[in-house]
Amino acid sequence: MALNEVDRHFMERALALAERGRGLTSPNPVVGAVVVVDGRIVGEGYHAAAGQDHAEIVAMKAATAAGFGQRLRGSTMYVTLEPCCHHGRTPPCADALIAAGVGRVVVGADDPSERVHGHGLKQLRSAGVVVEVAEGDLSYQARRQNDPFRKHATQGLPFVTYKYAMTMDGRVATESGDSKWISGEASRVRVHQLRAQSDAVLVGVGTLRKDDPRLTARDVPLHRQPLRVVVDCRLEVQRRAALIQSASDGPVLLICGEGVPQARRTEVRGWGVQVEAVPPGPSGYPEPMAVARLLAAREVQSVLLEGGPRLAAAWWDVGLIDRLLAFIAPVVAGGAASPGPLPSLGYAHMDAALRLLDVRVEPSGSDVLMSGFVREPV
Repeated sequence: MALNEVDRHFMERALALAERGRGLTSPNPVVGAVVVVDGRIVGEGYHAAAGQDHAEIVAMKAATAAGFGQRLRGSTMYVTLEPCCHHGRTPPCADALIAAGVGRVVVGADDPSERVHGHGLKQLRSAGVVVEVAEGDLSYQARRQNDPFRKHATQGLPFVTYKYAMTMDGRVATESGDSKWISGEASRVRVHQLRAQSDAVLVGVGTLRKDDPRLTARDVPLHRQPLRVVVDCRLEVQRRAALIQSASDGPVLLICGEGVPQARRTEVRGWGVQVEAVPPGPSGYPEPMAVARLLAAREVQSVLLEGGPRLAAAWWDVGLIDRLLAFIAPVVAGGAASPGPLPSLGYAHMDAALRLLDVRVEPSGSDVLMSGFVREPV
């Protein structure tokens, strides 16, 4: 339902709180909550990490610590996601809300996961709690906020962000293939922040050969390194590669084709990395959808695709890319053969070209960061 302005104010606060858990909660969603008594917030909180208290519990504990424990009966709870109703790493939040006597619960969006979807709301209503679910832009914001969690829950696929740096004339490298560095230092710091917030970072073997990256998140706040994934059809990676040499810094997964001999797979696994084989696609390279489902089965909900244009195009053409994030530098590379970021299937007419949603444009040092989503949140 459409909430009034007072409700909007408190839900917007809950949405802002949820963002404090960004990059910390996977495989759980980010969630924020506030407890309101007589028109003022008496407790608030957010989910800080999987296995720790959910946002609703944090908010109620904060209210109790502030001396409002007895006032929870009849209070209003604003929470960005449907309260859980099952035993996982923590007890059900719906039970806790009912036991505390919360009189009204305002929810930003439903939880699409099979164990919760609608059941939490039903349980609260059956106990006599007034439940209202946001609609319109607040619901949109609450769903967008948990894109990775929602896509993983409903489609069994990770949410993929394609990140690249390009010149003002749309090149991601010179004609010789050189791309270091298009973007400035501030943008490179942002990339490390993005890695820290992602479950996995993905490149192809071409990027591995050309740039010899470690793909770790460095010099930014970090609670764990992302899974570093390389699509390497023939398992050509060399032991001296920086990625292999830094295997102790965080997990590495190499995805090869099914034709790679078991002896080679065993050899590479002996270097301290993981190796998985998937079926080939029409091009003969590991099929993108198979790779995506493999990652999802490992509870990877968010992927930062940092590979080159060829890998990105393959994932784009099968509809796996959900968000584009471009660092645009004040540089002109020129060259008719200089590559662009997405040599994929194109559109014959501009009026048919894809228009991104929720576009943001912001400065990033001397660069401009432009981002947008391919589709609406589920």
